[in-house]
Amino acid sequence: MADVLNGKPARPVAEQSTAELVQRASEQLSRLVRDEISLAKAELAEKGKHAGIGVGLFGTSGVLALYGIGAAIATLIIVFDLFLPLWLAALIWTVALFLLAGVLALIGKNQVTKAVPPEPAAAIASVKADVDEVKHAVRDRGRA
Repeated sequence: MADVLNGKPARPVAEQSTAELVQRASEQLSRLVRDEISLAKAELAEKGKHAGIGVGLFGTSGVLALYGIGAAIATLIIVFDLFLPLWLAALIWTVALFLLAGVLALIGKNQVTKAVPPEPAAAIASVKADVDEVKHAVRDRGRA
């Protein structure tokens, strides 16, 4: 068996001094913590991306809804004028804008839902598993 961190063949654990074992454990723990931090950063970046997209789509749907309100008001004005082809065209555009706003709002809601909770769940679970593994290893070593 080789020592992964140093690239040298490892001596059996029973032959290693306490200082060597503590040094190896410290190096491995340090590497583990760096890896877990990298995992947490990657996970938070992904969730931040989804939150940004969702907020952008919500904003766009709000702007389109305002345009829809403007088109609805224009439609009502034209209806009072009783010029059928003009108000019908305005009404069709009003409905189209509201439908588009609704679709964008649903897509935006979906994106924001993917971003919550904003904690790195996979990294937390991995750290908990690592801590449990170390506890079991220490407990088993104490029995031997």
